[in-house]
Amino acid sequence: MELSAATVWWVLAGIAVAVELSTGTFYMLMLALGLAAGAIASHLGFGVPLQIVAAAAVAGGGTAFWRWRRAREAPSLPAASNRDVNLDIGERVFVQEWFPNRTARVQYRGSPWEARLAPGAPAAAGEHLVSAVEGNWLVLEPAAPRQ
Repeated sequence: MELSAATVWWVLAGIAVAVELSTGTFYMLMLALGLAAGAIASHLGFGVPLQIVAAAAVAGGGTAFWRWRRAREAPSLPAASNRDVNLDIGERVFVQEWFPNRTARVQYRGSPWEARLAPGAPAAAGEHLVSAVEGNWLVLEPAAPRQ
């Protein structure tokens, strides 16, 4: 059984997509697009050297484009303080009192939590915002009064 060049390109593209799905590496998707471009070039009747050039151009161009695009974006916050990752960020809790070591025990989501004060924040009782979640600790900062 002899496989055509287009079939080999499509099989390689499928393998690249499977690897991307199992690893989550977005750049593998760009490689799969390049392999698909090689398959399309084969279907159009181009020779193997031009198929390779098409695959390399699409895969390399796509990778370079996404790398350039990511470099232009603002860096995201660390996961501990990123609301896109942790929906607790920005929620309000009430602190009865702070212990001398700048920690407190607060009720949050129906259970007691350990909390620590954000660096530089004053240790005053009252309403606070969750600014980060570090392990099972809430990091709190004073909340602005509601209007």
